[in-house]
Amino acid sequence: MKSEIRIWLADIKKAIAEIYQFLPAERNFLLFQKDLKTIRAVERNLEIIGEAINRILNIDPSIQITHARRIVDTRNRIIHGYDTVSEDIIWAIVIRELPNLELEVDALLK
Repeated sequence: MKSEIRIWLADIKKAIAEIYQFLPAERNFLLFQKDLKTIRAVERNLEIIGEAINRILNIDPSIQITHARRIVDTRNRIIHGYDTVSEDIIWAIVIRELPNLELEVDALLK
């Protein structure tokens, strides 16, 4: 695996860790929804994750990351269609998708 891919995988891992740090201790959507700073911090880290995956796939499309295209599309939507991204979509991604992505990134880094 090329060194830049390892760096981008590490960036994804770091972004996931930051997202978990930013979330309220009690995983409560209503608390999340009321905290604009946390929402923006999570969105920024999702942008980083999407950009890193995009770069990885441009270098080596054979690397398997579940829902890679959807992750990149979400990054693009946050950046370019920011007014169409709701807190419930962001919350669903964080709660449902990030744990699996973290496991996949860990496996790729080994």
